[in-house]
Amino acid sequence: MSQDGANKSRRRFLTGAVTAAGGVGVAYTAVPFLAYWNPSATTRAAGAPVEVDTSTLKPGQKMDISWRGQPVWVIRRSESAIERLAEVEDRLSDPASAVASQQPAYAQNAHRSLDPELLVLIPICTHLGCIPSYMPQPGSLDADWRGGFFCPCHGSKFDMAGRVYAGVPAPTNLQVPPHRIADNGVLVVGEDQEAA
Repeated sequence: MSQDGANKSRRRFLTGAVTAAGGVGVAYTAVPFLAYWNPSATTRAAGAPVEVDTSTLKPGQKMDISWRGQPVWVIRRSESAIERLAEVEDRLSDPASAVASQQPAYAQNAHRSLDPELLVLIPICTHLGCIPSYMPQPGSLDADWRGGFFCPCHGSKFDMAGRVYAGVPAPTNLQVPPHRIADNGVLVVGEDQEAA
């Protein structure tokens, strides 16, 4: 073998060795970088569904929980509160819950929930993000008030299904998070009925 042939063999060997070493180096660098983009266990846990025992809730009572860092209210409505929902429909901006992003499809009904007695809401006003006051008693805000939620920041009003009244600053209904009722009667917030 000539000197030039030996040099070409060495160059090919060295080029291949450097390329292989470089590839290993890139892999060792890329693995931690890509792992950094995976959510942490704390982040994954924050988005996990929350189970709520509603058996102790009496009609008219509200339970505060947190899901994905947001407040969630679970309210047991009385029969009279459910009946009063129809009384205010002509005063609402979106009585049929037509804005699909504000509730799952199974909650696109007059009571905006799976179970008419249980209302599950994210109580953040859709105007500027204030937390409305829970005012379930008819007449507690004014003579025409049939019960619901009142935002003290700019005066937006919502009925006992979280549907927004017409003529107030809030553009849409209060948001209903995904939820389902488990076989044991426990409410699971953050998980769709269809996904169960």
